[in-house]
Amino acid sequence: MLVLLAGIFVVHIATVIMLFVSTIANVWMVGSTSFGRASSGLWLLCNNTCEQLVVSSRDEASLKAVQAFMVLSIIFSVIALVMFIVQLFTLEKGKRFYITGAIMLVCWMCILIGVSIYTARFTGKVSGSTSSHHGYCFILAWICFCFSFIIGILYLVLRKK
Repeated sequence: MLVLLAGIFVVHIATVIMLFVSTIANVWMVGSTSFGRASSGLWLLCNNTCEQLVVSSRDEASLKAVQAFMVLSIIFSVIALVMFIVQLFTLEKGKRFYITGAIMLVCWMCILIGVSIYTARFTGKVSGSTSSHHGYCFILAWICFCFSFIIGILYLVLRKK
């Protein structure tokens, strides 16, 4: 049981780190332009230099929602990690990690909403790009989606022994 809890803890920390990277880095979409490679993230558009991401007024609310949900997912994931550590030392034997699991599933929902909005509204859109594809941050966000769901369910099922 101790090995399982340690494994979940390590995967949880990896998920938090991947969420930070996917939210902060600007490689959600990558495309080829006449200036070379361009990448677009949640915050900046980068060619040789990075500048503020310019979106149409129609897509601005969607981008703000994606930004907000990804930041919320980081916050909930960190809170769940802290709650796991607190419950590990304060929870009675035989009890389940309900609070930690619930918070992690809220994190999972935030990732789902944020990445789904991005997928629906911004796939294939890199300014001045001839061809574009998803970057590693987008893929990391979907991996975090899977990990946070698995971790959340495991927290709900596990008992402290």
